[in-house]
Amino acid sequence: MTDYYDILGVSKNASSEEIKKSYKQLAKKYHPDVNKENNAEHKFKEISEAYAVLSDEKKRQQYDQFGSAEAFHQQYSQEDIFRNFDFGDMFGDSIFDMFFGAGGRGRKRTQRGQDLQYDLMLTFEEAVFGVEKDIHFDKHLVCEACDGSGAEDGKMEACSHCHGSGQVRRQQRTILGNLVQVITCSHCHGEGHLAKKSCSHCHGEGRVSGERKVTVKIPAGVHSGSQLRVSREGEAGPAGSVPGDLYVVLHVKESNIFRREDYDLYLDLPLSFSQAALGDTIKIPSLEGDVSLKIPPGTQSETKFRLRDKGVPYLQRHGRGDLFAIAKVCTPNKLNKEQKKLFEQLQKHDEKKSLLERIKEFAKI
Repeated sequence: MTDYYDILGVSKNASSEEIKKSYKQLAKKYHPDVNKENNAEHKFKEISEAYAVLSDEKKRQQYDQFGSAEAFHQQYSQEDIFRNFDFGDMFGDSIFDMFFGAGGRGRKRTQRGQDLQYDLMLTFEEAVFGVEKDIHFDKHLVCEACDGSGAEDGKMEACSHCHGSGQVRRQQRTILGNLVQVITCSHCHGEGHLAKKSCSHCHGEGRVSGERKVTVKIPAGVHSGSQLRVSREGEAGPAGSVPGDLYVVLHVKESNIFRREDYDLYLDLPLSFSQAALGDTIKIPSLEGDVSLKIPPGTQSETKFRLRDKGVPYLQRHGRGDLFAIAKVCTPNKLNKEQKKLFEQLQKHDEKKSLLERIKEFAKI
């Protein structure tokens, strides 16, 4: 399996500065403008991808959960990996030409719409069993009048600064020396054309403010802090560029009955003296309704009863956690005459035993 940490030659607990330092050293060694070996470009792409992930706190955390580059790629494309990341401080735009081809940093990539966050409150049961939720929020939407182009009637003309190519050349000093770079035209943002006349509806922005409704499918087993990514449901980008993503952050209300720890559930089980001493078969609540539980004679307070597979479904895999019922032997605070008499008789019986005998009996429990 491919490991980004191994690629950069750093440990899994390396600091961001250590990761950056290692990347700069390796990038300088393998940059194709300097290293003419056959595998230099492949190696440079590999270390750049590793750095793009590990230098981003959110992506690094997600990568650590997946454990390998192959598993990470099942959720994130190469474009997602390099999204919102700027290598310009070190190497300019050449890396994007390498990964996405000439013009790869055109407007539809660099001026991608912003991501949005939506905080969604769930009941305990909704988080356990999963649910579909319709959410409504305000955002920038693609202008329907110009179909996002920003141009009145869709009429465009070639950019006079880049002569329609979408790119201009410049010379930049980097850690590798002076490099001639092909960069995105700042006037047309890489498109090579501009609107002849701005759309009167969106004033050339290609987007307007409005309300959006999205149906979000919440899988069974989520917990507070879980985050769902809805691709391209964030802000519409300017003039028809790619929208951002919507991140739905889940907040789960606590149950009045159960305490949740990971995928296990815990339940306090009040028992009377007689139930604890003599034993009983009782009904206790579970996620699917009441279930029978046998209380053996002599049960002590804090005894833990385990009901297998009665907990929370595992997130995106088969199986469930367990349900634990914790015995809580209740001391009555009010006794009638008959009850008081019975307890006095029990007390007299206990007083016949020495303290040492009672300690030994308790130790056997």
